[in-house]
Amino acid sequence: QVQLVESGGGLVQAGGSLRLSCAASGRTFSFTRYAMGWFRQAPGKEREFVAAISWTGGSTDYGDSVKGRFTISRDNAKNTVYLQMNSLKPEDTAVYYCARSTVILAGALKDPDRYNYWGQGTQVTVSS
Repeated sequence: QVQLVESGGGLVQAGGSLRLSCAASGRTFSFTRYAMGWFRQAPGKEREFVAAISWTGGSTDYGDSVKGRFTISRDNAKNTVYLQMNSLKPEDTAVYYCARSTVILAGALKDPDRYNYWGQGTQVTVSS
């Protein structure tokens, strides 16, 4: 079974920064062969694509609302994917989820239907 555990969320003032981590584990899970993504969902809103990184780490993609402020990265030695969030805005407030791609050797995927394992989420709250 694959487990994804997010951490690093919290309360921050507008303009501040946070770094989210997503640690992956599982007896038969080969982290390095899968693309990873971050999504978020605010109360009363649909799930939104935030960022994705290919299995190699060489390709990334971002949602329009976070481009230039957020950076996704991965450390395959630690089976961890990160989301560095800078210049945070109140509208970034949401529960943030990491996810693993359904197929191996994938690129940076924006479609949530291309992911089949999800973490439990971590709350990010940005105060004005």
